[in-house]
Amino acid sequence: MLKHTYKIWLVGLFLLPLTIIAQNYTVSGTVKDGANGETMISAMVYTADGNYGTATNVYGYYALELPLGKHTLLFNYSGFKTLTKEIEVQGNLKLNVELQPQSEQIDVVVVKGKRATDNFKKVEMSTIELDVKKIEKIPALLGEADVVKSVQLMPGVSTVGEGATGFNVRGGGVDQNLILLDEAPVFNSSHLFGFFSVFNPDAVKNVKLIKGGIPAEYGGRLSSVLDIRMKEGNSKKFSGQGGIGALFSRLSIEAPIIKDKASFIVAGRRSYADVLAKPFLSDDFSDSKFYFYDLTAKVHYDINEKNNVYLSGYFGRDVFYSGFGFDWGNQTATARWNHIFNDKLFLNTTAYFSNYDFRIGVGDEESGGFQWLGQIRNYSLKPSFSYFLNNKNTLQFGGQSILYDFKPGESEFYQEGNTFDFSQKPLYGLENAIYLGNEQKVKKGIILKYGVRVSSYYYLGPSKEYIYGDRPDANSSKELLEIRDHKNGAIIEDYYNLEPRFSAKFDVDSVSSVKLSYNRMSQYIHLMSNTAAATPLDFYSPTTNNVKPQLADQIAAGYFRNFGKNLGWETSLEGYYKDLQNQIGYIPTAELQLNDFYEGDLYSGDGRAYGAELLVRRNSGKLTGWVSLTVSKTQIKVDSVNNGNYYNARFDKPVVGNLVLNYEFNKRFEVSANFVYNTGAPFTTSTTNYAIQNIGISHNYSNVRNNARVPDYHRLDLSFTIHGKKEKVRKVKGEDGQKVEKTVKKLWSGDWVFSAYNAYARRNAFTVYFKNEDGETQAVRYSIIGSVVPSITYNFKF
Repeated sequence: MLKHTYKIWLVGLFLLPLTIIAQNYTVSGTVKDGANGETMISAMVYTADGNYGTATNVYGYYALELPLGKHTLLFNYSGFKTLTKEIEVQGNLKLNVELQPQSEQIDVVVVKGKRATDNFKKVEMSTIELDVKKIEKIPALLGEADVVKSVQLMPGVSTVGEGATGFNVRGGGVDQNLILLDEAPVFNSSHLFGFFSVFNPDAVKNVKLIKGGIPAEYGGRLSSVLDIRMKEGNSKKFSGQGGIGALFSRLSIEAPIIKDKASFIVAGRRSYADVLAKPFLSDDFSDSKFYFYDLTAKVHYDINEKNNVYLSGYFGRDVFYSGFGFDWGNQTATARWNHIFNDKLFLNTTAYFSNYDFRIGVGDEESGGFQWLGQIRNYSLKPSFSYFLNNKNTLQFGGQSILYDFKPGESEFYQEGNTFDFSQKPLYGLENAIYLGNEQKVKKGIILKYGVRVSSYYYLGPSKEYIYGDRPDANSSKELLEIRDHKNGAIIEDYYNLEPRFSAKFDVDSVSSVKLSYNRMSQYIHLMSNTAAATPLDFYSPTTNNVKPQLADQIAAGYFRNFGKNLGWETSLEGYYKDLQNQIGYIPTAELQLNDFYEGDLYSGDGRAYGAELLVRRNSGKLTGWVSLTVSKTQIKVDSVNNGNYYNARFDKPVVGNLVLNYEFNKRFEVSANFVYNTGAPFTTSTTNYAIQNIGISHNYSNVRNNARVPDYHRLDLSFTIHGKKEKVRKVKGEDGQKVEKTVKKLWSGDWVFSAYNAYARRNAFTVYFKNEDGETQAVRYSIIGSVVPSITYNFKF
């Protein structure tokens, strides 16, 4: 395998253009925010004549080749003043700069972050970047800004229902999204059963969702990458921010350790429903616990101009206990080292640890009861190189190794002082990958991005290997034929996959372009869940001799255009088709928990997802926001189900629409609204005639799945924000000794946010259950939130 891998690398390198223009030299450096010292992602660096240009990478580093002579170099980032530098190139030049934020006196609102023209100028498609400032303006449950809920308002993204854990992208399951926090995977992105995400917006720097044309450096999931980067901490001065809300409060503090060289940030949140309810609880419930919390921290140190190190971590947990209870949580730790070998070669080395676990239990050893623990851990090392070959070619190459440790279920039962162990065996896996990619500017108006990822997976011992025979019928478990024991480190099964990636952009005119993409993805870990929505008690399983890697091939094409004043209106229309292989399904009586033989209850099938996505977005002016519309279909095909024909996946949503608006009256007052509509989620019914709250529905039943739908979902959220004054006038001595008035920033500023979630009190159905009344089976819809939820939140900065 290693021999073949080297061949792939060599062929790829020879195919890449290697011509370097004579007498050119490299100008390189970092671009930072002058207010807090944060490195700036995707800041533009270009010459005044427009002949040369590039953008900073995710660590704020850039490299640009220029010919000998004098040049005017511009540094630009939306929401910041453009910086102009006159330089003379006589050799390689190091140039680090800081950009200053635009004055808050400007009346026209500009959302900081990506340029509007990136919509049609960049080769990336099916990619959405969200600035935290934009996220904070979106009305949300209890007035709390939420990263994942904001992502769900974008085209191609949906969820099975209110209060569901995770999200679905272009027909993929919740486990088919690679969610990264400073490059460490997060396996459960939700607090409070999906109502809030685990990411504290006060600690988040950048959010990027990639749905298609996924670059070669990413792998391990089929549907999307949600790449969340944390702030590095203010290296200029001490600062902080937070909020006091109806359900929880938050606080973050950041400050320099060594000014302009080392910094830290610490951010925490905790709910306090348990504290508020405690005085009203009876003695029988005095030991009840119901809360969640999370803590995020990061330290950054610039060792010198060639070396930076970052240490970051996350620790969060949800706890619900009242005699019977459960809790779950994520923990991550990331160490990163940036090294600049020379003006052209940049290295980032990442080592991370990630853990997700859940517990469920009742009673204790003395009174009797049980405890059940499930867990997945992984450890990874990932070197990533960027080589700035020339102004037309930027190479990305590297590798990654991930060691998985699965504990599907460790259970102890207590009875009369005795403990009985009913634990499932732990499972182990090793995933490796190497990748090589290039972004090539073929000529003006044409950009290609292509590469390949080679992945391998090893199912490791110590473990038992289960050999199964055929399934007696469609609703029965497979017959167990043999059990084989394997020693520690033994390779029980191995898999290899070649994953090509390709994207292209062709300019139509000066304000529009056409883009194409293709990617193949493989996935070696799988969420075991046979419920309508993922729950905290679901567990992850590795790829084994019985569970094959999931595979997906996706093609996409789109038209992108900007218009209006300063090209402030973005539009995009994309179509996609995704072919899915080795999708996991379950027999109706599947026993997944505490069952060593759960693989016998699984079946494997194929899937397909296709659709069209429309996005219209305005990023500047007093009125900002977007409208998105997704029309799609997601289906699964299994030989033993629905007579071998395709049937709707449980997260199939044919129509999903979102409208998000924000209007700023002035610097003090703004109002926001978002409206959500989507088709009801599918469910399975075995009855011919039934009613949902007096709505009659008829369906035929013949071993089908998901043959009915809950009523359509729609909701309106509103918010009104009053911004406190951020500046004050102070009298100071002028040069002539006389007192003059000067505007300075206030040490403390606060905003009040008044919001209404589900403003017209729609009783949206989450699922449907059946009950028998007078010998007749009735279907009844179950709603999570059936009324308006008002809230007041106070946000502050200092």
